Amino acid sequence: MASPEHSFMRGTLVLSVAAFINRILGFISGMYVARVLGAEGIGILMMAHPLVPLVITITELGLPVAISKLVAEASARGERMKVRRILHVSLVVTGFLSVLLTTASLLGSQWIASLLLSDQRAYYAMLAITPIAPIIAVSAVLKGYFRGMQQMKTIAASDVLEHTVQIACVLALVHLLMPYGVAYAAAGAMAASVVSEAISLSFLLVSYKLRGETKMPGDTWASHLKQGRSTLSELLRIGLPTTGQGVIQSVYGAFQPLLITTSLALAGISTAAATKQFGLLAGYAFPLLFMPSFITQSLSTALVPAIGEASANKNSMLMHERMNQALGLGLLVGAPATVILYVWAVPLTTLVYNAPEAGLLLKILAPLFFLHYFDAPLHAILLGLGRASATLWNYVAATALRAASIFVFGSQFGIAGVTFGIGIGIVVQALLNFLSISSTIGFYWKMSPYIKIGFCMVLMALCGRSAFDYLIAHGVPLLGSAVSSIAGSLCLYFVLLLLTNALNWRGARRTPTPW
Repeated sequence: MASPEHSFMRGTLVLSVAAFINRILGFISGMYVARVLGAEGIGILMMAHPLVPLVITITELGLPVAISKLVAEASARGERMKVRRILHVSLVVTGFLSVLLTTASLLGSQWIASLLLSDQRAYYAMLAITPIAPIIAVSAVLKGYFRGMQQMKTIAASDVLEHTVQIACVLALVHLLMPYGVAYAAAGAMAASVVSEAISLSFLLVSYKLRGETKMPGDTWASHLKQGRSTLSELLRIGLPTTGQGVIQSVYGAFQPLLITTSLALAGISTAAATKQFGLLAGYAFPLLFMPSFITQSLSTALVPAIGEASANKNSMLMHERMNQALGLGLLVGAPATVILYVWAVPLTTLVYNAPEAGLLLKILAPLFFLHYFDAPLHAILLGLGRASATLWNYVAATALRAASIFVFGSQFGIAGVTFGIGIGIVVQALLNFLSISSTIGFYWKMSPYIKIGFCMVLMALCGRSAFDYLIAHGVPLLGSAVSSIAGSLCLYFVLLLLTNALNWRGARRTPTPW
């Protein structure tokens, strides 16, 4: 059997590979839909979409994260009956809520459409996507179980299957329905998501039947529900703060564009110019910044049950070792990403979007965004420790400060001030999560790998920028100069990691440095 350390890192690797494949598949699907439907059809899709995430957030109640933690703990203690009880109670709660809210959404669809949709052609797309809520809710419960059992290959396979089926369905349905009008074609694209989610759920159900817990004497739905009150309380203690954070995030996400444009108006920027500048920030800078985060998100998915299992076994050494591995991986990913996004900010936005003016915004955010690559693992560690309420209040405090910073700096310095305000929120959230973990179990660091990687970052930036300037000065086209200098700097970075032995994260447990 694989050691816990290898199981955790293998799970992270599997999820990262699957996430990368899904990014490519999603890009292909999105590119096809955008080309066929055009700006008008994409607008219809975007109008029909916002209601569903809110319904899913409410129906899930944050249970997938809670399930992964509690299943990992119960499995570590050998409590097989409790594992099945967690799954049964979660399925009943999410199933009931999702069916109830989905039915209400369908029955009240015309009223919802008149209230939320500025273009009534999005009504069919909204109807088509509504049934996805109960499917995703049940899938999320099963994925939480597989995470808790650290069977990450099943989750990765279901995700890849879902995106593959979605591409096939999108190609077929959009092509078939486009002759009837863009509204029906958009509805077909939404229906493709429902079909792909249903296929993914079927795969998860079959996988559970093949690899799930075997039925035990007295193991019935009725017995689990009768004894499930304490289990439900444990689930909600973690799930409700996660739900609260999701709801606040959704509300703030809807409010932030208005906040930004208002602060820019106070800075004397016209509405049209403010809209364009917001597009540069949200549409150009953020996608580049979030591009490498699929690795840290995959890491976080594997980290919650890994920390929960170590906590259940009261294995403080294993907990700190996994924390050290997680933060080390976040650093290894975030360091070169930050250098590339900062040094090559203008060339990247020019080549990818033909928008060199977005380079300034990317350059402001890149150094501050560096801590974002640590925030996802820190958030997962807190959830694994059962400190879900701390993550909620840390998010509330950071979001409030972010909103205030956007308004103050944006009204004084325009879009650069808005960008800086967003960066402040990211930094504060990561620091608050760090302090919450430190106050709970402490941090034990070996600082030398961080110093070595910092040294590698500086050399990578200096040599990469020098190479880029040299190539540009000698008439090499922008694309060739950027690709060559970035590739060369990355090679230099990894060679320096090997030469300095910065990849060796062992030893932190032998020479602890408490924080």
